[in-house]
Amino acid sequence: MELGTVDDDLWSAIGDPTRRRMLDLLLSEGHGTATTLSQRLPVTRQAVAKHLVVLDRVGLVHATPAGREKQYRVDGAQLARAVAQLSSVGSAWDARLQRIRHIAESIQRTQRAVVFEDHEDGPAPPDREHAPSGPCQGG
Repeated sequence: MELGTVDDDLWSAIGDPTRRRMLDLLLSEGHGTATTLSQRLPVTRQAVAKHLVVLDRVGLVHATPAGREKQYRVDGAQLARAVAQLSSVGSAWDARLQRIRHIAESIQRTQRAVVFEDHEDGPAPPDREHAPSGPCQGG
C-alpha cells in the first residue's frame, strides 16, 4: 500500500465504537479473551468474538490459543500504521480547509471592495431605460 493511502477495511474496523473500546481494553490490560472483554463491555461474548474476528482480519489484533479460548493482543505496528494514516488524512484535510478559508477571505475582501466603491461614488443613477415612462395602460 502506498504512503498516504488509507486502508478502508482498517478504518471500517476502527470506526465501530465497540471495537475501539475493545482496543482500549486490550491496550490497557495487555491482552484479553472474548470472555474477559465481554465482562467489561455491554455486549455478549458472541458479539465480542465477532468484533475480534474483524479486528484480527485487518491485523489490529492477533490471537494465540489459551486453553479453550484465544488470547488477543494488539499489534502495535498495525496500530501505528492506523495512527499514521489518521495523521496523514488530518493533514490533508487541514490543507484543504486552509485553501477554502483563503478563498472565502478573498471573496469577502472583493465584496467589501465593491461595497466601498459603491459608497464612495454615491448612489447609482436610476436606470432610465427600464424606468416607467408614464401611467400603465390597462388592457
